[in-house]
Amino acid sequence: MSTHILFEHPLNEKMRTWLRIEFLIQQLSHNLPINDYATALHFFRNVGDLLDVIERGDVRTELLKELERQQRKLQAWREVPGVDQSRIDSVRQQLKNSSSVLMTAPRVGQFLREDRLIGLVRQRLSIPGGCCSFDLPTLHVWLHMPQAQRDAQVNGWMASLDPMHQTLSLILDLIRNSAPFRKQTSLNGFYQDNGDDADLLRLNMSLSEQLYPQISGHKSRFAIRFMPLDSENGTVPERLDFELACC
Repeated sequence: MSTHILFEHPLNEKMRTWLRIEFLIQQLSHNLPINDYATALHFFRNVGDLLDVIERGDVRTELLKELERQQRKLQAWREVPGVDQSRIDSVRQQLKNSSSVLMTAPRVGQFLREDRLIGLVRQRLSIPGGCCSFDLPTLHVWLHMPQAQRDAQVNGWMASLDPMHQTLSLILDLIRNSAPFRKQTSLNGFYQDNGDDADLLRLNMSLSEQLYPQISGHKSRFAIRFMPLDSENGTVPERLDFELACC
């Protein structure tokens, strides 16, 4: 079992949306294949949440802007003596390819929004027990179809997310690796610092402390307060060492 735990906290709305999308896509893949009501409802509930997040803003435009920003950053790195030019060129080409694929892909989530079964289940999810067989016979029949038929349909749904998912994975990987972890120390459970226009905080701490961070702030400044998991009996040490990366 791991002795450390990693927390990530977005410092702007764009990053908040991207982390939620990443989380929901991970959840979609977690319980496949769909072979009963439990796995089906887990899948459709996450599809509904994902569409809700996507519909709140223009995800594709924000991703395309970030691809351009990352390309500019890599171009600046080319001027640094001793940098691996071939590696820089390889990543820049990946960014260009992702941009081309994303620009030509249909609107993000359109294929899922237009699917009749997803629409029917999504309407019933807000009703307690609303996906029972007598409420939603369409889902009941679908769950009794051959597994291969269901798998093919689910694979099509997941494939429709690939342009966004692959682009997002590339961007988040670059952001997460843009800054190293550095040892920091909180005093009486509190730490604050400048964000230096960061998008994401990554905090690594010992699981044995049984503490969690409450993080507030934005790209220019942030504050971290460490709280005990057991709010009644837990304690916070006067000095707490942890690792922090401002990405």
